[in-house]
Amino acid sequence: MRPKASARAAALILTALLAAAACTGPPDGPVESVNGPSRTPATLLRAALAPGDVPGYQVFADPSPDDSRGAAPRADRAACAPLAEVMGERPDDRARATVSRGLGSRDTPGLAVTASLSAYSAADARHLVDGLRTALAHCGAGFGTVLDGQAATYTDVRATPYEITGAESVSWTATATAQGAPAPVHVVVVRQGATVVRFMAINLSGRAPSTANVPHAVADAQLAKLARTAPG
Repeated sequence: MRPKASARAAALILTALLAAAACTGPPDGPVESVNGPSRTPATLLRAALAPGDVPGYQVFADPSPDDSRGAAPRADRAACAPLAEVMGERPDDRARATVSRGLGSRDTPGLAVTASLSAYSAADARHLVDGLRTALAHCGAGFGTVLDGQAATYTDVRATPYEITGAESVSWTATATAQGAPAPVHVVVVRQGATVVRFMAINLSGRAPSTANVPHAVADAQLAKLARTAPG
């Protein structure tokens, strides 16, 4: 599978595995970046990965930051909603703006990676990470989702260690199954100030043994670019 095709397929599968929003009500306070209340879609765009930023990967950009939200899938277990929600177009409804990138590996056929930056208030960013940790403690047995009549499931949901910079982070793996096709998924969520950075890797090769890991080359490059663009 070509890198661009794999990145698009990954985005499609991951979006199909979303759950309903875990948080309700208005966001708490103004949007803040890692160096003050100046985060805008334009600064997210400057901080996002661009072609040439990660050797060995093709980078595919959304044409503009996401400032809208479509229909959300429904999870069969409310406690697991934060885990599924974070893999969608936005981490949750409190994200004020999100910029996403798809990356296809030139060296690992079938590996697709997404990297996204989302603007929050500082309180909401912390709330998101706390919610993910709580959900992981209750959702190891897995859960299912439905979106527009399409069902998908997560199984073997496990918290995993992942060395990465940032104020705090959470990482987990799972097996995603949609339309009868299982694929391993790895998700890493990093909070840096009021910016939430999400990384997702999915292995679409169908080969056994099949694993997926967020490449450190991608994660390190994105966090380093964020630090250069919005130091603090």
